[in-house]
Amino acid sequence: MTRTSILGVAAAVALLACQSQAAAPQAKSQAPAGFWDHWGDGQAEIATYTFVQPRYGENRAGEAVLITVTETFTAGQRLKSDGGHPDEYPVIKLNDVRDFQTGIYDYNAMTSTFVPLDGRVGRGLPTKITMSLQEWCGHAWEQWAIDPRSWERSFHSYFDGEGDDHTGGEVPKRGVTADAMPLLVRGVAGELVAPGGSIEVPWLPRLLDGRLTHAPTAWSTAAITRSAAPESATVPAGTFEVERWEAKPTGGPAHRYFVETAPPHRLIAWERDDGERGELLAAQRRTYWEENHEGQETIREELKLPPSKWPPGAAP
Repeated sequence: MTRTSILGVAAAVALLACQSQAAAPQAKSQAPAGFWDHWGDGQAEIATYTFVQPRYGENRAGEAVLITVTETFTAGQRLKSDGGHPDEYPVIKLNDVRDFQTGIYDYNAMTSTFVPLDGRVGRGLPTKITMSLQEWCGHAWEQWAIDPRSWERSFHSYFDGEGDDHTGGEVPKRGVTADAMPLLVRGVAGELVAPGGSIEVPWLPRLLDGRLTHAPTAWSTAAITRSAAPESATVPAGTFEVERWEAKPTGGPAHRYFVETAPPHRLIAWERDDGERGELLAAQRRTYWEENHEGQETIREELKLPPSKWPPGAAP
C-alpha cells in the first residue's frame, strides 16, 4: 500500500472516530463509584482562597470561599428538601462566595450551582444556577432552571434597561456550564474529559460574568482540555500535584483550573486571562451551619480568613 493510501485510510478512520464521538449520547451527571464514601458524611467542604477580581480596569484583592456539600433536592420546586417529598433526588451544591472592594464601596457576590447525582441531566449541566450581586449602587439576581432539553432564565435588576426578564430555550446537546466547572473538573458527576483529552462543547458563561459586563447570559462554544500528565502547583496552602484543565470560550477569557490529583481532588487554584485568580489558603470539612454562636468567629482564623469586623461582645 502506498504512503498516500495509508494516509487516506488513516484520515477516514479518524473522521469516523470523530463522527462516532460527536454522535455518542451525552454521559449522565451521576455520582461515580466511591462518591458517597467521602461526600456522604453530612459535612461540607469549606475552601478559602486568596482572590483577585478585575473590576473597572483594575485588579481588586478580595475574599473567596467555595462551599461544597451534598443535599436532597425536590424536582418540582428545585429546592432543598426537609424530607417527605416524593420527587426527591441528590445533588452536589457549590456556593461560590466572593467579596471585594472598589474604592469606597464593596461588592458581595454569591453563585449557587446544583449538579444532579442521579443521571437526570447530561454531564456538564446543573439542574439550577442562581446568582446574586450586591453593591452600593444596587443589586441584581438571576436564575437558570435546566432540564435535559430546555432551560428557563429569570433575571431581576435595579439598573435601567435591564429590569425584570424571563426567557427560555432549548438546551444544546453536550452543553457545559461555566458555573459547574469547579465541580466537574473534580469528577464528582463522572469524568467530563479523559486525561490528555479535549472536547468542544456549547458553553454557558458564568452568570457573574454577565452581571459584571451588563450583558445577557447566552450560550456560546468552548474548547475544554485536560492535561495528560500531572504538574506541581505551589499555593499558600502548600505544594500539590495537580492536573491542569483549560476552557477556552469564544468571545471570553480562557479559564484554567488546577485540580489536586489525590482524592477528593480539591480545586487548588484557578486563573483567567482577564486577571482573575484564586489560590487555596485552607480547606476543612465541617458542619458550618451549626457554628453560628458568639465566640465561634475565631474559626475564621483556622480557615485563614480575615478576622471578623465585629468581634464578640460588640453588640450592646
